[in-house]
Amino acid sequence: TPMMEIYLLSPHNQLENIKKFAAFIKETMFGELVSEYALNIFEQSLKVKLNKDLLADFNLSTKELLTFIKAKTKNFQANTKDDEIIFTHKGKTEEIKELYDLKEKLRDIKVRGLKGIKQVLPIKRGEDYIVLTSGTNLKDILAMKEVDTVHTFSNDIHEIYKVLGIEAARQAIINEVYRVIEAQGLNIDIRHVMLVADIMCVSGEVKGITRYGVVSEKASVLARASFETPIKHLINAALE
Repeated sequence: TPMMEIYLLSPHNQLENIKKFAAFIKETMFGELVSEYALNIFEQSLKVKLNKDLLADFNLSTKELLTFIKAKTKNFQANTKDDEIIFTHKGKTEEIKELYDLKEKLRDIKVRGLKGIKQVLPIKRGEDYIVLTSGTNLKDILAMKEVDTVHTFSNDIHEIYKVLGIEAARQAIINEVYRVIEAQGLNIDIRHVMLVADIMCVSGEVKGITRYGVVSEKASVLARASFETPIKHLINAALE
């Protein structure tokens, strides 16, 4: 369950601003804003009715949406009327399948937000408001000027490794493991967790403590054979 906690710099961390920011970063697909589709076979047209309330929430207009969509729907002519967009086929009438394909394609056109951020939730943490997200996009979030880059974090260790490097990934492993241990009410010395994180990151990449990760790199055949799948290691060693 990849997630992020996004801390914002003042004055963006106040209630009225945090909602705007959350709506701005959420990955919004065109399909989410549509209340109904109407297909007219005789006129070879597709009428898309938009949800007025959602458009107001996201601060979008029908005309703005039309500019997003025009580039993606080249064979169709698009016109707006109130909160409706009507697509008609350019040129000679083609088979109806193209209109169906258009309907499916429209659903997945991104109109706003950052890739990967599926849900957002502004919450109060102490005096300030922060945004919790489902899904992560650390690189794009850290590039935004409103974001407090020091406190913002993601729990996706591979993404942290790609964006911030191996030292940050090691620290993220320690934080995540320690958080789980604390939640269970266990009392384990943090040095045990640090040792595990060091072993996982010592090669310069994040590797799991599994037969495919850390264990596969052990120099001794007997050390590899003592952890799961012993016969495979012994046969390979005998062949070599």
